[in-house]
Amino acid sequence: MELIKQPKVNWLDKKWWFVGLSLLVFALGAGSYFVKGLNYGIDFTGGTIIVIKFQNAPDWNAIRGTLESEADAAPIIQSYGPAASNSVQVRLQMPLGMGEDYEADKQRLMTSLRERFDPDSVGSELSDFNDIGTFALTNYLHAADPDGYRAQNRTIQETETYYEELAARLTDYRNRNADGLLLSFDDLKDAGASDAVIAQLKQDFFTGAFAVKGLESIGAIVGADLRQRTVLAIVFSLAAMMVYIAFRFKPVYGVAAVIGLTHDVLITLGIFSLAGKELSLTVVAAFLALIGFSLNATIVIFDRVRENLRLMRKESITDVLNLSVNQTLSRTVVTTVLTLMAAGSLLFLGGDVLNGFSFVLTVGAFAGAYSSTTLISVVVEWWYRRTAGATAKAVGKKK
Repeated sequence: MELIKQPKVNWLDKKWWFVGLSLLVFALGAGSYFVKGLNYGIDFTGGTIIVIKFQNAPDWNAIRGTLESEADAAPIIQSYGPAASNSVQVRLQMPLGMGEDYEADKQRLMTSLRERFDPDSVGSELSDFNDIGTFALTNYLHAADPDGYRAQNRTIQETETYYEELAARLTDYRNRNADGLLLSFDDLKDAGASDAVIAQLKQDFFTGAFAVKGLESIGAIVGADLRQRTVLAIVFSLAAMMVYIAFRFKPVYGVAAVIGLTHDVLITLGIFSLAGKELSLTVVAAFLALIGFSLNATIVIFDRVRENLRLMRKESITDVLNLSVNQTLSRTVVTTVLTLMAAGSLLFLGGDVLNGFSFVLTVGAFAGAYSSTTLISVVVEWWYRRTAGATAKAVGKKK
């Protein structure tokens, strides 16, 4: 598909405008980095993230007052999902398990929440049904046998399978239909629970006023190690790509490609810092995907440059580079637009979890197309003019 018919843009004639624009954006991103830094997620800093769903609209001040003793600094609270879901995400700087063991810290945290938001159940001998997992519920139902399977002379395997499937349906209904917070045991009839099962659950469980939908805790040492590994992963990927392109084409092309990829990563990272997005392992994966996307566009242009150098031996390197970029411009635009359609859909419709990932891909698609079209040619032209004069006498390596 050729969207742009035979463009004749003199890209290198405007190279200083392009370089200046990149330096301006880079300066803004660098300023943001040195002023406020990056918003590292708990993957890199260590800490605890809790997602809590409440029966009624939660009081953020009450949540903050309840949990501020669990961390060195005041917890950070933000809405999670639609406002009608009454869910919040709480970030604590202290990982669970730092003071005692993980389970003890988790139990103390749950006790603090229950004393503040569900005082009627404090000290109850019953367990919270919204806090039980499928495996534990399976064991409970199998031991209680509310549907009397053992009295029906069923085999042990049949009984275990029946209650395992029943427990899976009940917890799936709670997590999906009730969004993690079941308000009434009678609702479980829609999941296939019999009256006997519901009666048994009411004897040993209660449905609380809130439910912890997610809890993630990472130690500070692990976070520091992940930061180091992230930098190494990006550096090694750039080095490997430079070696490949240098072998596939010429060393100058490898250097130009790495300069372009470094430009894309730094520009995207700077805009990421300006936007205050959270840097997580998912975002790191997006940066690695960005490197692959940008490299693909760069290789297509370099391949066309090599072909044109063979065909246009008497033309200047400037003319060869301009022609090669123009010949691949339609392909670059189509690829970038298709990438933006996918990344933009995730950005606006993918929710909070994929927001940082899709943001990097969206910004990176622009940066990658920009550097491939306008900047890498500047490096190649400078090298050829420095080593071979104004004419392109050097011929690309054979495939």
